Amino acid sequence: MSARRVFFYVQHLLGIGHLARASRIASALAAKGYDVTVVTGGSPVPGFPANDVKHVALPPVLAGDKGFSGLADGEGNPVSEAFKQERRDLLIEAFLACKPDIVIFEAFPFGRRQMRFELMPLLEVIEKQEPRPLVAASLRDILQERTKPGRAEETLDVVRAHFDLVLVHGDPAFARLEETYPYTAEIEDKIVYTGLVAGHAPEPPAERFDVLVSAGGGAVGKELIGAALQAAGLLAGDLKWCLITGPNLPQDDYDGFAAAAPANVHLFRFRKDFASLLSGARLSVSQAGYNTVCDIFRAGCASLLIPFVAGGETEQSTRAERLEKLGLAGVLPEADVTPERLARDVETMLARPRPEIPPLDLNGAARTAEILGLQTVR
Repeated sequence: MSARRVFFYVQHLLGIGHLARASRIASALAAKGYDVTVVTGGSPVPGFPANDVKHVALPPVLAGDKGFSGLADGEGNPVSEAFKQERRDLLIEAFLACKPDIVIFEAFPFGRRQMRFELMPLLEVIEKQEPRPLVAASLRDILQERTKPGRAEETLDVVRAHFDLVLVHGDPAFARLEETYPYTAEIEDKIVYTGLVAGHAPEPPAERFDVLVSAGGGAVGKELIGAALQAAGLLAGDLKWCLITGPNLPQDDYDGFAAAAPANVHLFRFRKDFASLLSGARLSVSQAGYNTVCDIFRAGCASLLIPFVAGGETEQSTRAERLEKLGLAGVLPEADVTPERLARDVETMLARPRPEIPPLDLNGAARTAEILGLQTVR
């Protein structure tokens, strides 16, 4: 019997969180013997997806601004109708070439509404296939809450019409889908919780730092890195800091930070051993994205979270506030990030005892592969 073929669509627009989570899941599927094709639509990120899966890269699109209000091409120009048509054609061509048994849409239709121009036509093509592949949505545990009338209902209609399965990558003991999506009860028969998609338990750290500051993908982390550099100078000089800027920080900004860094601050663009470094750090300072928080859970370190809120984003604030209430993190609002406030909060967090992380399910990638193995493909 041939391996089940999986066609996995993921579009990252600003950071790399969606791509990183999807890549972990894709690799777990490949490890279970699935033949996986990952289709990406954002800027290339080295190492994602891993080389254990097939990869189709569409012409990249990016968020037009931090508020996700428009789409731009790889050169920063607004996307044209001709560009959209090319992407649509390439995506459908890749689907037909793959002939998958399972199609997974990362975030859509609960997110990535900007990509309806290519995803709704793809769903129409899928419906015409004989046999029709199983169609699943792949979601993080906390969604962006919609404020525009009709959006939640629109999502419900698409799920009812086209989706067989909604994979919620979370532990219901921490967050449940109905807390951020109002029509969960209407699709309850399609929902399966996989556990959080965390990385494997890290190796012992090669280096140890008191404070580990990370800016995620780096597209919106310039202010955090700049404030952290100055905060390090306001606190004791024997504290060892590690600042990871992310791959998207402009080179001129990186060079300026590197020139200004005092001796106790170590600056990096990227560290492959980030999860390992977390396990040896006394404190993590970061945004409150899904993947970073999963890494913090796995490492068991203290954390100071600065939720991303541009463009009305609510997901990171919801996650950070929940962690704060559980005593697992401190929260510093993005608007309040100054070197002085950051230094004060870092000092406060370092004085706390190491938190006790609850026994959450962190094996969501492997569990996703197991769940899909139990599904009947039409």
